[in-house]
Parts: sequence; structure tokens; C-alpha cells
Amino acid sequence: MGRIEMSEKELRRVEVLARVKRRDLKVVDAASLVNVSYRQAKRLWKRYREEGAAGLQHRGAGRCSNRAHDEKFRQQVLRRVREKYGGAVGERFGPTLAAEHLKSEDQLAVHAETLRRWMLAEGLWSRERKRRRHLRRRERKEHFGEMVQLDGSFHAWLEQRGPRGCLIDLVDDATSTTWAQLGEQETIWAVVDALRGWIERYGVPLALYVDWKNLYKRPATVKEQLRGEEPVTQFGRMCAKLGIEVIAASSPQAKGRVERQHGTHQDRLVKKLRRKEIANSEAANVYLETEYLVEHNGRFARAAAKAEDYHRRAPRAAELDRIFRLESERTISNDGVVRYQNRWLQLASQSGPGGLAQERVLVCEGRYGNLAIEYRGRALRWQEIAAPRKPQPINRKPASQAQSPQVQRKWVPPANHPWREAARRGQQQRERKKAAMAARPSLAQPCASP
Repeated sequence: MGRIEMSEKELRRVEVLARVKRRDLKVVDAASLVNVSYRQAKRLWKRYREEGAAGLQHRGAGRCSNRAHDEKFRQQVLRRVREKYGGAVGERFGPTLAAEHLKSEDQLAVHAETLRRWMLAEGLWSRERKRRRHLRRRERKEHFGEMVQLDGSFHAWLEQRGPRGCLIDLVDDATSTTWAQLGEQETIWAVVDALRGWIERYGVPLALYVDWKNLYKRPATVKEQLRGEEPVTQFGRMCAKLGIEVIAASSPQAKGRVERQHGTHQDRLVKKLRRKEIANSEAANVYLETEYLVEHNGRFARAAAKAEDYHRRAPRAAELDRIFRLESERTISNDGVVRYQNRWLQLASQSGPGGLAQERVLVCEGRYGNLAIEYRGRALRWQEIAAPRKPQPINRKPASQAQSPQVQRKWVPPANHPWREAARRGQQQRERKKAAMAARPSLAQPCASP
């Protein structure tokens, strides 16, 4: 049998159903973990028992749909939409209305949902999300690891003994189990360190409940809105690789569990750090891990409504290193150089920089600044080179002239210049006219008598 290529969703289903086979979970719990109905989970469980992991692969993988339109018809429809039914946001036709006019005016019959997908893919339509105001009190989740609330709290944790810092706090929604780390700011690496600490101890949660900040979630740009794309941050991309859903709260009250934990820490933790005479964040994190959080969870954590643990297995350390890194796309120059944050990275000759000129590569920056350059999943060898110096302008004038620039004087024409000759002729003409007027007899003088 050939090699089976499975998606991340299918691999996640294999992992969950393997736990069902070991009797760690029930089928109803597997349905919640893989986000399907109970009946569908029973079907998947039956296929897994009969065929193993291969039975969970999608039946239509690698096959074209029997009802798919051909590419020529699709391009014809999209061309007509651009010509007749496109335009600005307030003027263009929606997919439903455009489908009606395509059928009645252009004799092009296409389903409205099919047209919607085509228009979204081509940037001719944007998906508008309608949110309603949340007023009901939200109950706790029923399982440990089903959702974890994450937030940062700025406070004088070390009082006058050290600088003001930010405590990254993670609280499980079902049990109030807490994990926290102290840092200087609420940066992406501070949040990643705290989340990695949680994963290494408890596993990968299903969802994170966070603030609506650019660090976690950002608003879509105009181009993303036109294409109907969901904006993704660096932190969101990391969570997506782990299968963690990032949910942004619309107000601090929505994630009140972690907000109330901030108040508890600002009272109890500050006083305990004072008694221990801790004056820096490194020592504070050691105390948090070894003493404070153990005591805090023993006092304030509670049992979940249901005993099943919804955390997924934590990846290996090397895999976490590949997930928790910053990724940025860059273009290779014609001489095989990649520029990243004012640094010049020269690709090695055996990597074929000439063949990769103007190609897009992925520059990956790890937690402690280590860099890697990847092209289509393959790591490229490189070395950092010095930035080229800017060319200096050549000064051909002597130093004395360069230091004392000459003052430009007004140009005066010489005495024999044609301009002066014309001025003299004009002056002579005016004098002759004046003399002729003086010699002419006056009209007011009386005539002599005969």
C-alpha cells in the first residue's frame, strides 16, 4: 500500500480515536474534541476500528468533484461579474443577486453559493461578519483544557525593589487552574513562554480566550476584506499549527475569571515576593513555579464538571521550537541576498541563488534570535554579510572653492551691447518727437488780422 497523506484535522482525529481505543475517552467526548456530532463520531469510530488510521482519510481526497464546473465556464462567469456586476463596496452586486442576473440576462446558470466562493477567491466579494451583543452570563466549560483564558497584568509586582513588570496569566475556564510568568512587557515572546509552560505541563488546550489586541487578533486590512480573508497574527499562526482556536473577547468583563485572578495575585503575590525579598523577574519566575502556583492551585482550583481531560498530547521540544518562531516572507535579490531587519543574508552558492532569484522565501526567527531561511520547506544555507556602503559624491572643485562658495552677481550688459544700442535709438526718437511738438504752433494762439 502506498503512503497515506493525511491532513492535520485527520491526524488529530486519529490521535483522539486512539485514546478512545485505549479507553481513556468515550466516543461522546471524542465528538467534542474533533468538533463533530455524536453520530458522525460513531461513524468515524467504526471506520477507525475496521480500517485503522487509513479509514479516517477523506474519501474524495485527490479526486475532482463530479458536479464541478469546468474552468472555462468559471472564468466566463467571473469575467461577466467584473464587467457588469462589480464595483465599489456599496455598488457591487452580492452573490445571490448576481446569480439571478447572470441567469436572466446572460443565460449563465450558477448556484449562488458556488458564485459566492468564486467571488471570495477572486476578491470580488467580502465576507461581512455580524456580531450581536452578548448579554447572557457565560457558564464555565465542562472539561479541563476545553478553554484557557490568557491575559497580561501590568503592576508594581516587585514594588520599589525592581522595575514595573507584566504578569502573563493563564487560567483554565473549567477548573481555575493557573499558570503565570513575570516579564517586562506583554510581548509575543513573553506570551509564548507562558503558553509553552502550560503546554509542557498540561498539554495543548482546545481554545484560548484573549484580548482583542494586535498581538493576538488584528482587524482585517482593506485587501483582506475584499478577498474575504481572516487576518492572522504571528501568535495566531503559532496557535493554528497547534490546533488552538484563538477567541478574542470584546470586553474585559467577558474574561472575568482571569481578571479576578489578577486581583488575587496583586494582593497575595506582591506580599509573598516582598517576604522573599525577590528583586528581579528571573527569581520571581522560579518562585512562581516551585512554590506560589502549587499553593495557589491547591487553594483556588476546583474540579471540572466532567472528568475527561480535553488537552491534546504536547509535541516534542524540537517540534515546539519549529512552531514558536516568527515567520516573515522575503524576496531573494538577483545576487542571492535576503534582507531582514536591516541585515544582509547571503545564500550559499550551492543553494543556487541564481536559480532562486526573485523567489519568495521564509525567514524564521527563533526565541533567542536564531535565524533560518526556508524555501518550500527546505532549509537554505546562508551567512550574514556587511551592508554595502553608500557611494559618496565626488567633489571635483578645490577645497578652497568648496569651503568659500562664490557669490553670484547680477549680470550687466557692456556699453556696446545691442540692447544698449536699441535703448539709445529709442531715446533719440522720443527726443525728436518732443522737439517737433515744441516747434508746432499752439492752437490757442489768435490768427493775425488781414
